[in-house]
Order: sequence, then structure tokens, then C-alpha cells
Amino acid sequence: MTQRVKETFRGSSGKDAPPAPAALAAKVRTLAPSMTRSMQRVAEAVAGDPAGCAALTVTGLAERTGTSEATVVRTARLLGYPGYRDLRLALAGLAAQQQSGRAPSVTADIAVDDPIADVVAKLAYDEQQTLADTAAGLDTVQLGAAVTALAGARRIDVYGIGASGLVAQDLVQKLLRIGLIAHAHSDPHLAVTNAVQLRAKDVAIAITHSGSTGDVIEPLRVAFERGATTVAVTGRPDAPVTQYADHVLTTSTARESELRPAAMSSRTSQLLVVDCLFVGVAQRTYETAAPALAASYEALAHRHHPRGATKR
Repeated sequence: MTQRVKETFRGSSGKDAPPAPAALAAKVRTLAPSMTRSMQRVAEAVAGDPAGCAALTVTGLAERTGTSEATVVRTARLLGYPGYRDLRLALAGLAAQQQSGRAPSVTADIAVDDPIADVVAKLAYDEQQTLADTAAGLDTVQLGAAVTALAGARRIDVYGIGASGLVAQDLVQKLLRIGLIAHAHSDPHLAVTNAVQLRAKDVAIAITHSGSTGDVIEPLRVAFERGATTVAVTGRPDAPVTQYADHVLTTSTARESELRPAAMSSRTSQLLVVDCLFVGVAQRTYETAAPALAASYEALAHRHHPRGATKR
């Protein structure tokens, strides 16, 4: 079988645009776990004190973080900037935004003796931050390409394990209600045996926060080699799963705590991406999606209001 060569889908200029200042903090949170420790120090410094770092030369930031000038430049490029000068401009913009409207000083670190009202406030803030980070970092060009593939797909397979498996089921349920043929696979054996049947005009989607779940990567690889269009929804843009993805949709990398596993926040960001995919497909296929959605509501209406039941 002929091996496909993965092509990175970029904008018309052929280059990715540097992230806007508002997206910088989200980019740092997303990429920091995959950086070296020295690069993490640089990333944490610029995210924690954008105003102070914007005033530093590349040498000054290297000295402040105990790294080298080369590390500072590599970090800037990994964050999406051509060089340190561009990063400094973004830091200055971010500092100005923060001064005009600083975020509330609340943390999602939940203590075992926190009052329930504090738990609600911290979780709500963390959910909002997760959604904002995902929206800020989501590549709309990649998203649009994935929507186009889904809208014209003969068949759609979605792979996910554990919490990501719940997200896979959510996406498939939505797609089925607008008349598309879609299947969710959480059993790795069934996922692979189904992936073998895929071909061009089919779409395979892998949902994995870590991007390194073998039971999700394997069926995506098989689908990729069979000629299907492949999509990865992951919190790690450089993770192994992206090797077999035509389009990569990056979710926010949430902080994990003892009382709140990462799966909880990762699922929130994944569900946002899933909703974006669904709405985009529904827009593209509106003439057939709208009647299908109406028919599904009508078919289920009696279950919400059983005959003979008294409405209150």
C-alpha cells in the first residue's frame, strides 16, 4: 500500500500567523508541558509577568530565567513568533490588556476543607478559563478544513478512550441527528477493524487529551494509511497522534490537582471543539441537516411528554 505523506494545512500565506497578545497566555499553558525545563522557565516568566519581560532584552530575559539567549529565541519560536522581537511586542500588548481589565484573583486549587460555595466559584472560573484558552488557541483554518471533510463524508469514525470516549459519543450523537453516518469506538479492537474499511471520502477523528494513547493512535494510523481524512483533537500539538492527522485541533491543557483530575477540564475543552465541528457541519449541510434535526425532535417528543401525562 502506498504510504501517504502528511501535509500541514496552513493559511494562504503558507505560514502560521503569530498568536495575538490575548492568545499568548493560552498558548503558554497549552505548550508548557511539552517544553524542556529551561524553556518552561522562559514561558512561565513571560506569561506571569508580561510587562516586566517586555522591558527586557533577549539577554536580560535569559539572565532572569537562568537560561541562554538561544533558549529564549527557541521558546519564542515554539510559541509561534518569528523571533524575540515579535514576542516582546506581544508581551507589551498583553500587559496593556491586563492593565485595562485584570482577571479576578481566583485559583482553581481546591482544598479538602473548602466550603462548597468556594468549590463552585473555583470550578466555574477554571471552566471559563479552559474554554477561553481553547477558543483563543483553536486554529480556525484547521477547523474549517475538518468541517469541510465532515460535511462531505461518506462515513465518519470517532475514536476515544475513557473521558475522551464520552466526548466521541457526544459528537457521534450530534452528527447522527443531522443525518450523517457516524460511529464512536472505545473498544480498540473494533476501532482498528472498522478503520481497515475506511477509504477516501471517509473521515476518522481521534480524541485524546495526551495525544499519546496507543488505543486511539493505532486506528487513526490505519485510517490514515487507508486514505481517509484524519483529524486529531488533542491537548498536545506535537504529540504522536498528530503524525497521522491531516488536521489538528488543539484543546487547552488544564492544570491537574488532587481533587480535580485533568480529564475533567480536558473534557470541557474537547466538548467545545466538538460543538464547533457540529455547528460548522450543520451550517454547511443546512438544507438536509435542518429537516433531519426537526425529524429527530419530533420522533422523541412523545418521550418528553408521554400521552396522558399532565403538563405542569
